[in-house]
Amino acid sequence: MKTLSGLDASFLYLETPEMPMHVGSFCLYELPADFKGTLRKALQTHIAQRLHLAGIFNHRLGFMPLDLGHPIWVAVEELDLDFHIRPVKGKVLTLRQAKAVCAELHMQLMDRERPLWEFHVFERIKRPDGSLCAGVYSKVHHAALDGKAGTVLTHAIMDISATPRDVPPPGKGRSDDAQHELKMGDMIGAVFSNSLAQYMKLIKAIPQTARALGSTLVKQSFSGTGQNRRPKSPLRLAPMTDFNVAVTRERSFGTVSLPFADCRAMAKAVGGSFNDIVLWLCATALRTYLSQHGGIPKKSLLAAMPISLREDGNQDLNTQASMTVVELGTQYANPMKRLKTIMSSTTKVKTAMLDLKGLLPTDYPSLLAPWIVGGIAKAAFKAYSATGLSHRLPMLANLVISNVPGPQVPLYMAGAKMLTFHPMSIVVHGVALNITIQTYAGSVDFGLIADKQALPQMHELTNALQDAFQAGRELLRPIEKVTKATPNKKSRAKSIPV
Repeated sequence: MKTLSGLDASFLYLETPEMPMHVGSFCLYELPADFKGTLRKALQTHIAQRLHLAGIFNHRLGFMPLDLGHPIWVAVEELDLDFHIRPVKGKVLTLRQAKAVCAELHMQLMDRERPLWEFHVFERIKRPDGSLCAGVYSKVHHAALDGKAGTVLTHAIMDISATPRDVPPPGKGRSDDAQHELKMGDMIGAVFSNSLAQYMKLIKAIPQTARALGSTLVKQSFSGTGQNRRPKSPLRLAPMTDFNVAVTRERSFGTVSLPFADCRAMAKAVGGSFNDIVLWLCATALRTYLSQHGGIPKKSLLAAMPISLREDGNQDLNTQASMTVVELGTQYANPMKRLKTIMSSTTKVKTAMLDLKGLLPTDYPSLLAPWIVGGIAKAAFKAYSATGLSHRLPMLANLVISNVPGPQVPLYMAGAKMLTFHPMSIVVHGVALNITIQTYAGSVDFGLIADKQALPQMHELTNALQDAFQAGRELLRPIEKVTKATPNKKSRAKSIPV
C-alpha cells in the first residue's frame, strides 16, 4: 500500500474549481510521410504496450475512511483508453485556435475516480507558415509528479527514433494493492503508523534543520560585502501588480520557442548560468508588458522558483521540490544592472539551498490532514477572493518561473516526431501568472499560463519575450567579443558592466 506524501496530497487538498492542481504540456508532432489512420488510435496502441512502465497510468486514488489521512494509490483492474486518450473536435485548427483549446482544457478538473492523466489529440494543426502537423495536450495531476518526474515519465513513453523500441511485457503476478483487498482496520492502522513515523522523523530533524535555517537567515539578513555589509530584512514582499489577484476559472495560454545555443552563449558571455538568462528574458519581457499595462513598480518583481530536492538517480514519480524566491531587477531600466541583480539573487539562493537541501521536508503526518490542511486552506482561499484581500494583501512573489531541463535529442511517440514541448503549469490565488521553461532538442520552449482576467493580452507578453531575446542577443555579443579578445584577463569574462 503506497501512501501519498504530505506534499503530494497537499495538491489534492488545495484544489478548487478556480485552482486545478494538474500540470500539462502542449506538444506539436510531425507525422511520418506514410502515416495512415489517426494519431489518437496510434497513441492508444502505443500507450497500451507501456502502461506498466509508469505506475501513474494504471493507479488511481484510494481515500481513507472518513478522510482520516492521506490517500493511497490503488491499482485499477481495467483502463479505459478511450477516456484517457481523447480526440479534439475540429478537422483543422490554427495554432492559435489549438492553444485556446488547451487553455480551456487546462481549466477542467480531473476525475478523481480514475487514474489522473489525460491525452487530448489534435489530428491536424495549421502552423503560421501554412504547414500541417499534429498535436497533443496532456495533463497529469501534480499529486502524482513534479517537473523532473515528468521528464522521467516522458522517457518511459517516448523513443529516440521513429521506430518504437521493444518494450518487455509486464511481469506476471497478481497485484496486491487492489482497493477491495484493503480492510478498513488496515487502512486506519496505516494512517497512525505513517503519522507516528513522520512525527519521529520531524523530531529527529529539528536540531539540524534549525541550525541550517538559522545560518541561512543570517546570510540573508545582510547585503553588500566586506565593510559595506549592512543589515536588511530576510523577508521581502512583492510589489502589487495585476498578476497578484484572486484567480477565476478562465485561463490564457501562450508559447515561445527560442534557440538553446544562443541562450547558452548569452549566459557564457556574462559568466552566468542558463537559468540566469532565462530569468533575465522573463524580467525584461515583464518590464515591457507592465510599462504598457499599469506601470512598472518601483520595487523589483519577485519570482517564486521551484527547486528540485530530488537526489541523483531518483526516478520516483512523485513531487520532490521546494520553492524559493529570486529578485528580477525589473525596477532597473539598464538591462545589465537588471542581469546583475538576478545573478546576485540566484547566487544567494544556491548558497542557501546547499545548506537546506536534504533537510527540507516533503512529507508531514497524515492523521486528519485532509480535514486540517484542506479545511484551513479552502477557508483562506474563500476569504482571500471574497473579501477583496487580493487587492490589498502583499504576496511573497509576483509570479512563478520554473526551468525544467529536458533531452537535447528529438523524441518520438508512436512514430511521430515531437517538434515542440511547451509546458503548462498551475496558477493560484495571488499569483496568477506561471512561466515554465522546458529545454528540448536545441530549443527553449516557454509555456505561459495565466488567469485570463489578470492577463488577457497574453500575445503581448509572448511578443515581449521574443523582443527580449533579440535585444539580449545584440546586447551580449559585444561582451562575448571583448572576452575572446582578452583571454588572459579571466576576471573580465566574469564581470557584468552596470
